[in-house]
Amino acid sequence: MAGTSIDPVDDVLQGRRALVTGASGGIGQELGRRLAESGVDLFLTYSGHATEAEQLAGKARELGRRAEVMQADFADPASPARVIEAATERLGGLDVVVAAAGTGTKTPWEDVDEQLWDHTMAVNTRAPFFLAKLALPGMIERRFGRILLFSSIAAFNGGVIGPHYASSKAALHGLTHFLASRVADTGVTVNAIAPALIRGTRMLPAGPDDPLPLPIPVGRLGTVEEVADMSLAMLRNGYLTNKVITLDGGLYPS
Repeated sequence: MAGTSIDPVDDVLQGRRALVTGASGGIGQELGRRLAESGVDLFLTYSGHATEAEQLAGKARELGRRAEVMQADFADPASPARVIEAATERLGGLDVVVAAAGTGTKTPWEDVDEQLWDHTMAVNTRAPFFLAKLALPGMIERRFGRILLFSSIAAFNGGVIGPHYASSKAALHGLTHFLASRVADTGVTVNAIAPALIRGTRMLPAGPDDPLPLPIPVGRLGTVEEVADMSLAMLRNGYLTNKVITLDGGLYPS
């Protein structure tokens, strides 16, 4: 049967309000654009690339959506509360939290020090938890919510960036499973997506003709469009919860 596009009028996301962290990155940019096209108002955060986040907000406004932009350093323990407070005030609440902001400095295990470990854990693990914790009460009250955390194949196989990064992403899986089981009967889903080797990101800015950094079964790098496709499918589906979905061209047979 031929595939059909989703009518925005019938889309469960139509009229919702979403926080997207890491909105200046390749994946955050594409997913934010797709959300706006689905009728979602956006609260976007960036760390150090304001122009890209503002451009995304401009595209969302052209589509008739509200869009707000805020700088946030998620290594700062106070940032999650500031972001949730500002998003709630400016949009009137949050129905969707996409925690796409992350950090990863490739470092041999022998050279990982306390500062690098703590910084990576703060951005990749602590901030997503407190963003979710602060947004969940409103979602539960409204009987609708979507939490989507961004993991990595490194959470499964250790990856190549370092033990700090792999550990921070693996911790998101435990967080997903714990939270999802506590809110599953309230209309709120909690899932994680684990993309790997996606071109068009700052972590892997390779072009389509660049050699692969390692053999990938499908024979190419993934795209930010494919990550956005899978993310939207997860956000639209109210029966999918407590799952970590890998999107890696067949690298890890989960």
